[in-house]
Amino acid sequence: MLKTSLPLRLQLSLIVVIGTAFLKYHSWLQLYIYGAIALVWVVILGVEIVKLGGLLGGELIFLCLVALPLGWEKASFLLVRSLICLIVMNSFLLTLPPHSFGIALKGLPIPLVLKENLLLAGQYLEILLAEIHRMQRGAQLRGLSGTRGWLRYASAAMIGALYLRTLERAERVYAAMITRGYNGQLPMDSQPKPQELLTIILVIVIASYITVSSY
Repeated sequence: MLKTSLPLRLQLSLIVVIGTAFLKYHSWLQLYIYGAIALVWVVILGVEIVKLGGLLGGELIFLCLVALPLGWEKASFLLVRSLICLIVMNSFLLTLPPHSFGIALKGLPIPLVLKENLLLAGQYLEILLAEIHRMQRGAQLRGLSGTRGWLRYASAAMIGALYLRTLERAERVYAAMITRGYNGQLPMDSQPKPQELLTIILVIVIASYITVSSY
């Protein structure tokens, strides 16, 4: 896995994604270059191919439903371009350690309020997912393995309990934040190191050249 800071990984991923997104239609040569960069990124980060393939499979099904009505010629380019963007961002997300989304977010040049909202949304989403996994394990231990209809009924019946448990957990997290000195603002200022700044500038120049050359 790449031994660099999480903010740098996120910034590099976003640069590649933005450069790919702004490519001119039917610029296949530049798209193939970005595709090669995406595959190198997967190798550098050490992503598990099985997990990456599972995520891409579900996402591409949705993209096909959206893109195919545009016509095969335009849809093919759109699908490949979207696939490259998904490979890059999914590779970053799959190698992101638990509860480190805020650390990765610190280096982005966006308003502090937006950073805080994104961080809190990410943390509470992790709480929601954790509660879902706990309830699923509890149901399996209680032998909930009947027909599909019964499972759907039980899942629907647990939505209310899931909401209450998640709300209670979120209140406990907020109380813990207050106890640790949270005053409405999170300490999220972060300055990149000179070597990281040089890497970012170099990648921006390369991505800009590839994208501009498509026009």
